[in-house]
Formats: sequence, C-alpha cells, structure tokens
Amino acid sequence: MNLHKRNWLLAAAATLLGACASPPAPDAAAVIRQAETAMGAAELKSISFSGKGTGAIFGQAYAPGQAWPKANFSLFSRLADYDNDAMRQDTALSRAEPQGGGAGATPLMGQGEARATELVQGGFAWNMAGPAPVATPRDVEQRMHDLWTSPHGVIKAAARNRATASARPDGAGARLSFTEPGRFTATVTLNAAGLVERIDSRLPNPVMGDTDVVTTYSDYRDHGGVKFPARIQQSQGGTEVLDIQIDEVKTNVVSGIETPALVKAFAEGVASEKVADGVWHLAGGSHNSVLIEMKDHLILVEAPLYDGRTAAVFAEARRLVPGKPVRQVINSHHHFDHAGGLRTAVAEGATLVTSAAAKPWWDKALANPNRISPDRMAQSGRSAAVIGVGGRMNLSDGQRTVVVHEIAGSIHVQGFLMVHLPAEKLLIEADAYTPGPPNSPTPARVNDNHLNLVSNIDRLQLQVERILPLHGRVVPLSELHTAVGRR
Repeated sequence: MNLHKRNWLLAAAATLLGACASPPAPDAAAVIRQAETAMGAAELKSISFSGKGTGAIFGQAYAPGQAWPKANFSLFSRLADYDNDAMRQDTALSRAEPQGGGAGATPLMGQGEARATELVQGGFAWNMAGPAPVATPRDVEQRMHDLWTSPHGVIKAAARNRATASARPDGAGARLSFTEPGRFTATVTLNAAGLVERIDSRLPNPVMGDTDVVTTYSDYRDHGGVKFPARIQQSQGGTEVLDIQIDEVKTNVVSGIETPALVKAFAEGVASEKVADGVWHLAGGSHNSVLIEMKDHLILVEAPLYDGRTAAVFAEARRLVPGKPVRQVINSHHHFDHAGGLRTAVAEGATLVTSAAAKPWWDKALANPNRISPDRMAQSGRSAAVIGVGGRMNLSDGQRTVVVHEIAGSIHVQGFLMVHLPAEKLLIEADAYTPGPPNSPTPARVNDNHLNLVSNIDRLQLQVERILPLHGRVVPLSELHTAVGRR
C-alpha cells in the first residue's frame, strides 16, 4: 500500500471514530418528558416556596460598574401560578452594607426592613401599597422571566416554545434552549436524572439592554412527588442577586391573582407645575423630571424608569413648549430607576449629561442593544452621545444659566449630580432629600443623605429658596433645614 493511500485510510478512520464518539443530539420532546417526570411538573398547576438568605439590590450600585449593594432577606417568598400566567413575590429586606441605593422604601443601614409585595399577570405588573395596587409597567419583563425560569416553569416554557436539545459536554445530562418571544432566551442544563440544575438566560433591561442572568438550583428534595431545590442562587448583570435557602414548599396552591382594574387602566400621566418662567416640575408618578426652557432649546433633568414614562415626559415637553427640541437630558445618577428612560432620550436626539465617574459605564451600557424586545433607541437607530461632568458644568444661552454640580461625600451614590438655577434660586435633586407629606412630624433620627445635601449646599454657597425634588413635592429650603434640625 503506497504512503498516500495509507494516510488517506487513516484519516478516514479517524473521522469515522470521531463521529462515533459524538453522541447524536437528544430528542427534545424526550428530554422534556424526562424532566416533567423527574420533577413532577406535568400535573403541577402552581407552587409556592419561601425561605431566607442573602442577595443584593439590583441596579443600585454605589459606583458605576460596582457590584449591587448587598442585602439580607428575612423573608423571600414566591407563588408561581403557571395556569394563570401569574406570580406573587413577598420580601422583607434589610441592608448588609451602608453604601448604594435602594429600591422603594429600603431603609438606611441599621434602620429596619423594607417589606414589599410584587405581582405580575400576563402583560401587567403591580405592587401593593397597603391595600392599593400601584402599576409598575417597567417590571413586567423581569417578573415574567422569574415566573418562567422557576424550576418547573422553565420546563413548561421549554415545551410550549419548542425547545431544541443538545447533550451536555460531560455526558451527564442534556440541555434545552428556547426563546420566549419578546421576553427572554434561555438555555436549561439538566442532570442525568432530569432535574434542572442551571439556567443561562437573557432578558431586556431598560438601562443595560439585553442582560445575562445565571440561576442555579441545587439540593433537590421531594414534596409529595414534586422535586424542588432547597437552594436557589442567581446573578444578574454579572453580580449575585439571590442566595436563598428554601424551608417551605406547597404545591397546587390557589393563588387568586387577578390583575386589578386600576392596573389594567393605567396610563402614564404627567402633571406639570410651573415654578418659574420657563421652568416646570413634571410629576404625576413616582419619579419626577424638570423641564427648563432655554433661548432655542430645552433642557430636561431626569429621564426615569422606562420608555413609557420618559416618552410621556417628552410629549409633555412638546406640549408645554412647542417647536423647541430637548437638546440635553441631565441624569442625576446611574441608579436604574432614575436612568431607565435614557435610551428614550437618545431616541429623541438628546445629548446625555451625566457624571464623569459614570460616563465610561454609560458608554458601554448604551452600546449594548435590546434585541429581545427592541426599545425606542433600538428602533430609532441612533447612538448615544454622553458628556461627563467632573465637579461642575455651566449650561448657558446668554439669558439663562443652568449649573450642574456634583454632590460630594454621599453614601447613596458616587457621581451624584444636582442642578442649580442661580437666578431663580431653585435646586433640583434626587434621593438626597425626598420631602414627606405636608405637616409631617420631624424624623426622630436625622437622615444622613439629608445632612449631606445641606453640607453640599453650604460648601458651594448656593442661593436656594425652593427645592424641586425628583421624588415628591416642591418645597421651600426651610423644610430640608427642619428635617436636619436646623432652625
């Protein structure tokens, strides 16, 4: 046999052996049936589980790009109603580190717990504020993701979305991959017994664009024929958000979740209050904005929450001042509730003004698209233009001056901006001070953020008569001074 023919035969044999060594792709339907049987998912209509552990406050990092602030959960409970496409989550959360922001009413370090009840059904999300439902449209995608990436929900989602199957590289199980249209993508890793061990998913986020989530389930236990993990761990955007030990599981619980009429009827509305010539406080929701009229354009302070809220704010700006474009949008800080509309601002053609500390992070975040559910920025085809403020920046048209200052020494966030209108003696700020209802009693303990704001006003020698907060009502400076014990 000549050398050429021998080499050809050896190569062919090697190829054949390699093909034999690679197992064929498993049948997806068979993999799903195995998982349904192993986990007791086929007849499971709903499941509730609760426990306690640690985690983090997502989207509220102290410094841009830093890990989310750590938190402790004395209660973490979910009720997943698969037949009703609904979920309820109840939590009691306290801080585990002093720096960073907090969602909702998260208290400062050492000042107790924040309790929350959060729900979703189909295309509607809402929170309970006492007995009253409060619509939270920006949370629909996250909560639907959490419902359908639960251990049993993900098997049901894989089945209805015609998942494809592949063998695990280690041969110890299989993988299922699918897309829940407009919601998320997922790859599910199952062990040899058919139990869900890990989910690598991706969902749209109003700030970061398509965002990676890794969820692991371990230490499965039997609950009347239904297997459920005793430990749930999850990271989002590269940082841990959950590590929960489960101590109670109930199956086929009647959830009673039904979207309230008020939530179904919700539409973003903007209530405008003129506070000076050419200056409006734009309220009407949990987060405010401020519109400032310049000679040939407009400046908007804050584009919060998500596309829907900021789109309503831009519409109100056009109504108040027809014919003048919003040229700059000033972002007070990078926390997600205060920045979720920046992609909308880019779509509207505005330049973003943020802190120098946050600019590199924003350049990267805004370059990451939302492909799973394209937002207004993706639809516009525009790219973000970001200006970073280090210390101070003046915006002037020769008639009006707007000064952006960095707040020094805050425990809430690094790269914290406030806006001063010297001629009008107005100060615009977020989270450093949120006024309480009129005639509220003076707090028993002075808030460190309030003290920090007063210190910065004094340091910069700002002339201020009224505060235009980005949460709450317009108040005289004297209310802040009362809150910190200054008479």
